[in-house]
Amino acid sequence: MKTTTTATITATIPTPYKRKQINVDGGFNMEQEEKKTVGIMTDGVSNGFYAVDPFFLKWTVHDMVTVAKHHWLPCFFGFGLLFFMAVEYTLPMVPASSPPFDLGFVATRRLHGLLSSWPELNTLLAALNTVFVGMQTTYILWTWLVEGRPRATISALFMFTCRGILGYSTQLPLPEEFLGSGADFPVGNVSFFLFFSGHVAGSVIASLDMRRMQRWELAWTFDVLNVLQVIRLLGTRGHYTIDLVVGVGAGILFDSLAGKYQECIRRKSIAAKEAFFS
Repeated sequence: MKTTTTATITATIPTPYKRKQINVDGGFNMEQEEKKTVGIMTDGVSNGFYAVDPFFLKWTVHDMVTVAKHHWLPCFFGFGLLFFMAVEYTLPMVPASSPPFDLGFVATRRLHGLLSSWPELNTLLAALNTVFVGMQTTYILWTWLVEGRPRATISALFMFTCRGILGYSTQLPLPEEFLGSGADFPVGNVSFFLFFSGHVAGSVIASLDMRRMQRWELAWTFDVLNVLQVIRLLGTRGHYTIDLVVGVGAGILFDSLAGKYQECIRRKSIAAKEAFFS
């Protein structure tokens, strides 16, 4: 007669947390448990189980109050998620026959009316904006060609290449109330990609480099001029709001990517030298 023996095998598996404590500043301090011993029953077949101890079941009212007090920004974004979910799922879609709705255009309606009735002012602001674009370009190239720091230039190359790909992939319609000018960049009323704004992204890239070099006054000057540029582009309907906001994010993103690229090249160079001398 054959008998089946059931054995208890003791195994150690990692478990994420043992308990939580609240720091003085209200943050969570998790004491990591190195190992936890559990029993797994086996009868020669590959089956088993182990206990799960969910973190959220340990929450108390005091924990939630502390988080809301000391980590209000993530809580604010959480409420923002719920609010805009309600807005998105109840807001009527813009018909295909209607122009896109843009809140930035609504906010700059008076400026648009002023520039429409005063073409000379529109041309003057366009010329000043072109000078600002020239300042961005000059600074970015200067950091590479004169100072020998290529990060800002690499950032701009990454950014404009990606902008070209996205701008060609989705070619947005020119706003109906667009106010062009021969003095605007690119000079001569030529065609351009709307998404995303290279004007704004280039200014952000230059400003970030200035901050790295602690050129604080110059960085704040560029930031102020960039804000004025955004207002002008909305007033002339030269960009949609989403183009300008994404331009800010693109400047930050590609500056970060350029930094990672340089670090990667530096590590490869060090590894190659070590391999050569070893």
